[in-house]
Amino acid sequence: MSFDPARVSASFAFDPDTFAGLRRDWLTLLDLSVFGEVKSSKIGAIDRLRRRLLEIGEGLRSLTNDRRWIPQPREQIKGAMGASLKLRDTLLGLERAAQVVDGGNDFPHFEHALLDFRQRLLQLIEHHEALWTTLLEEQYDEAANQDDEDD
Repeated sequence: MSFDPARVSASFAFDPDTFAGLRRDWLTLLDLSVFGEVKSSKIGAIDRLRRRLLEIGEGLRSLTNDRRWIPQPREQIKGAMGASLKLRDTLLGLERAAQVVDGGNDFPHFEHALLDFRQRLLQLIEHHEALWTTLLEEQYDEAANQDDEDD
């Protein structure tokens, strides 16, 4: 009923190229929202958008943090799943904030960059969530089989 350390470690191996690309694109989105010409007809909308973008960066960092300091693999996985769910929620908040962005010379570039970033971020999240879910489900399956054998 113990986790395979190699599989747990592999589940936390975030592709460096994917992460670097997401980080670069996040910085581009942040730059466009602060220094670019991206506008909204709603007062305060761009400020909300900037806050959500900052939260996305924090969430991405939280998701990819090193969790080896946590002694139990199950707790490492649970912490990562929690960070993943929070990042999904933050992404939804960003999408809502971006819906009212509707103008400016940089708007088309911003919109395209945001949609691309969103898609690639979700791919990263879904890939690692699937790995973590499989690891946790295997533990529950083993525990259920052990209970059946004990009966």
